[in-house]
Order: sequence, then structure tokens, then C-alpha cells
Amino acid sequence: MYITITPQKLGENYNQSVSDFVAYLEKENQDKTIEDHNHFFNHQGKQFNPKDVIKDIDSNTAKLKKKEPKFYSITVNPSKQELKHIQNDTEKLKAYTKTIMEDYAKAFNRDIDGRQVNIQDIKYYAKIEHERSYKGTDKAIRENAPYHKKIVRLKNEIQKIESGKMTGDIQKKQQQIKRLEQEAPHKINGKMITQGMAKEGVQSHIHIIVSRKDQSNTYSLSPGSKYKASEVEMNGKTVKRGFDRDQFYTNAEKQFDKQFKYNRNFVETYNSRKLMNKSPHLYYANLIGLPSSEKAMAFKLLSNAGVKVPIPNIPTSQTQLVLKTMKKIKQGVSKAIESGSISI
Repeated sequence: MYITITPQKLGENYNQSVSDFVAYLEKENQDKTIEDHNHFFNHQGKQFNPKDVIKDIDSNTAKLKKKEPKFYSITVNPSKQELKHIQNDTEKLKAYTKTIMEDYAKAFNRDIDGRQVNIQDIKYYAKIEHERSYKGTDKAIRENAPYHKKIVRLKNEIQKIESGKMTGDIQKKQQQIKRLEQEAPHKINGKMITQGMAKEGVQSHIHIIVSRKDQSNTYSLSPGSKYKASEVEMNGKTVKRGFDRDQFYTNAEKQFDKQFKYNRNFVETYNSRKLMNKSPHLYYANLIGLPSSEKAMAFKLLSNAGVKVPIPNIPTSQTQLVLKTMKKIKQGVSKAIESGSISI
């Protein structure tokens, strides 16, 4: 499970409305009949059209400054193993969305009218998507890039020849393009993978739009707070503040395992990713110290994500070899996380 929380993008290319983001999330509904559309839904399970979502989020921004985010985007990316476990069931993903949003509310260290923030205070709309396209950070795009660059250059040259700006053999250049497309290392059904192309296999994920303000349009609830969970004296009163992301991410993972009886491997856990960043040696020690069956699965998951990790048998005295191995693992895992190919 890989979850991100992102504030609304602000700048010259973005207005003060959620409309651009809603339009982006509607891309999967293009060229589909209304009956086949994936609709937005809220915590009560009601379906909403894009116009209603825009109107409700945009009108819930009282007293927010121009440079403050009006909403946050939460993206929930289950791994292929997790999606396989729940048989890529849309209804189960919807039920899981409701569960984690209750934990989202609990992660706020805030009081509203003398009580802890709860799900009834959170205004959100979610949407399940089943398609995903290749991004520039994906391994296939990175490794196809040199071939793509040459193809683009050849196509530009063909256009110049056709317009009379230069001379050359168009047929020969077309043959070169065809050869480059065949030589590219990554293809789908014989076609070279390029940025924006739809990915194969199960790609279901969840997008959630969360209003910065609570349901009453009175209180600001920001998951982007730099404070984890603390209290501060303000005007002689003790005020709670902060949002505990660690708590939210950890609970989201635990809820999936509990809700769907999923047996999570060490390398799939949020805590293992944190350990990798904070203490690679300890991560490595935990990895090679797993029981045989779990360790075999861990290396299989890493390998499937494109992380080249030899099953180690390294004496503790060979410190430099351990460091070198860990560096390779960490680089591979980081790239896998960026491309969304592993849920750690």
C-alpha cells in the first residue's frame, strides 16, 4: 500500500477552484457510456456528478487565504498483490476508502466543540480508477528514452523533407524508425512503450478530494501541518494541533490487513520503508533475518518490482560489501516506489 497526501497546487496555471483536478479525474470516463462511468462517492456511499463535487468543495472555503490550499488530494495505491487478494473488487475498495477516512479524521490532534475530530467533520469525495498510464519516472520510459529521442529526431527530419526545408530519403528514415521501435527494450503487444500509454494488468487505485475546511465550513483541518501532535498555549488556553501522518499511514495498512485478512510481508510495510531511509543497515539485517519462507517472498517482491537484490550470505566483517549491497538495494527500492511498482 502506497499512500500520498498532496496539497492543492497553487500558481499561475491553477485557479482557486477544484475544477481542474476534478476534470483530471474524469479522464477515465471519456469515451465511455454514462452507465459505465466511475462516479464520485462520499462517506455515505452516495454518488455525485463532477459539477456537484466542484460546487461543494469550492463553497467550503470560508476565511481561507488566497495562497492557502482549499483542498488536499489523497491517492491510495494498493499493490498488485493486494489487488489480487481482494480480486480487484471495486466495492471492497470503496469500503476500504471509508475505513481509512475514519482513520484520517482520528489522525488530527484537534478538538471541535470540545470533542475529538471525527469522520462526520470531514468533507470528502472519492473515486476509484482502474487505469494508469506510464510516467516519466517509470523504468520502461527511462530505458526506452534513448530510442524515443532518436525516433522524434527522425520524424522531425521527415517533416522538414516533406516541407522542402531539407533533402533526404524519407523511406530510409521510416525504416530507421521501425528498427528503433523494434529494438526498444520495453513493449506492449509489440508496440514500444511511451509516456502516456496505458499500463497492462490490474491498476486500480483510489483518488480522494478532501476539503481543507470541516463540514461546517468553520474549522481548518490541514493534514499538511508541520506539527505531528502537540499542544500549545494560546491566549491562556491549551490548544491541540497537528496531524500524525505516521499514524494515518500505519493504520491504513493495518486496516487493509484486518479487513481483508491479508498477510503482509516485511518489504510491503510502511515501517520497512521508513527503516530503509533512516537505517539501511537495520533494514538489511531485518531482511536477511526473516524466516526462510517470508525471506523468499520478500526477495521475490523486490525482484518483481525491478529491484536487483541477490539473496545474501555476507559475513558481518565484510562491512564495505554490505554497504555496497545496501546502496544498490536502496536505489532500486527508491525508483520502484517512484514508479508505483512496489507497495513499500
